[in-house]
Amino acid sequence: GIAAPAAAGDWLRAETPTFIVYSDGDARVLREYAQKLETFDRLLRAIHGLPVGEAPERKLPIYLVGDQRDIQFTRPGSGASVQGFYSVRDEDIFAIAVRSRGDDGVLLHEYVHHFMLQNFSAAYPAWLVEGYAEYYMNTDIGPSSVVVGRPNSNRAGWLTAESWLPIADVLTRLPSDFDRTEDVILYYSQSWLLTHYFMSDPDRQRQLWAYIEAVGRGDDPLEAMEEATGKSASELQRMLREYFRGSVRLTRYAASLFPPVDVTVSGVSRAENDLMLLSRRLVIGTPDDQREATAEGVRRAAAAHPDDPFARLTLAHAELHFGDADRGVALLEALVADEPEYVDALLYLAQAKLESEDGDYSSLTQEARALLSRAYALDPGNYRTYLLLARSRLGSPGYPNENDLATWQLAYTLAPQLP
Repeated sequence: GIAAPAAAGDWLRAETPTFIVYSDGDARVLREYAQKLETFDRLLRAIHGLPVGEAPERKLPIYLVGDQRDIQFTRPGSGASVQGFYSVRDEDIFAIAVRSRGDDGVLLHEYVHHFMLQNFSAAYPAWLVEGYAEYYMNTDIGPSSVVVGRPNSNRAGWLTAESWLPIADVLTRLPSDFDRTEDVILYYSQSWLLTHYFMSDPDRQRQLWAYIEAVGRGDDPLEAMEEATGKSASELQRMLREYFRGSVRLTRYAASLFPPVDVTVSGVSRAENDLMLLSRRLVIGTPDDQREATAEGVRRAAAAHPDDPFARLTLAHAELHFGDADRGVALLEALVADEPEYVDALLYLAQAKLESEDGDYSSLTQEARALLSRAYALDPGNYRTYLLLARSRLGSPGYPNENDLATWQLAYTLAPQLP
């Protein structure tokens, strides 16, 4: 079996208007992180013309872990340098990052991905997805001011020391298209600089939005850039080099624009403490050769908490994915009977019935829809409910009717980052 890494301390949960942040470290550090995230969210909202301080339909869960081994445990196959990631799955949307006092860059980087996909869902070119996150991740959130645009010393160092990639490659390729690690780092570095170049001047910002619109329409990214800027790729490369050699423009905001919010810190159950990262691993998925060991690890950890709803749910989830699916359904049936208002249990049971290949399809679908109706009444802002309701209608007579389309639209509105 696979056991979750031992936590640095007991897991704590901080809740703010926008986030639920879990950490297995110090309560004061957790509170600081949560407060900074709220400031960062309101900063991004102000910059992008959204209502500042508006509560989201769904708070983003974030997990702060002690070191990189926790990242690799949660998402097997993560490279040794990965310090965090943003996960979008049918079953959950969350971020996880290594806790590093005084350096929030990784966490801010991952949150920018969530913010842009949640609020400005569009077909962004890959360089901008990463460049935008790189640009904002260095935001300095201090007691008196919030400063945007500070150079990323790591990225700047690479641009000083290395020969650059052709800008056409940056504009038209994905990071995964490059074989050499050095080229991937240069791709991120040049994406950061290109974003910085556009964001540092109002006229260039307008060019960037025109370019984004053109790419969203399906225009060729290279031609769209030349059209938006009036510059060829080689001219743009030359301009970027000049910009890099010049002085970097910073934008400063008074911290008083973002007053502190309420942060509630509490403990979690012993079961959550033991199964927190295992439950995340189940959502993300596990390589085939580790599935059995993962299920066994969950069984062992859950056995210590036979009456805890979270442990029972996590065990049922593991059985559905990697173990005995019939046992998973039976565990969920019992959990829903004991905890009729446990929304996640209702959703997993509905999902299991929709995916079941045993029994009468029509009656299983009806049972699933009844469970989803209960979940909707308890939590009308949960994207999973609409997603599963819409799927339950696939192949039905008259599909898709107006109600089906409205259900898909609600699922999309609540979770536009799901492909």
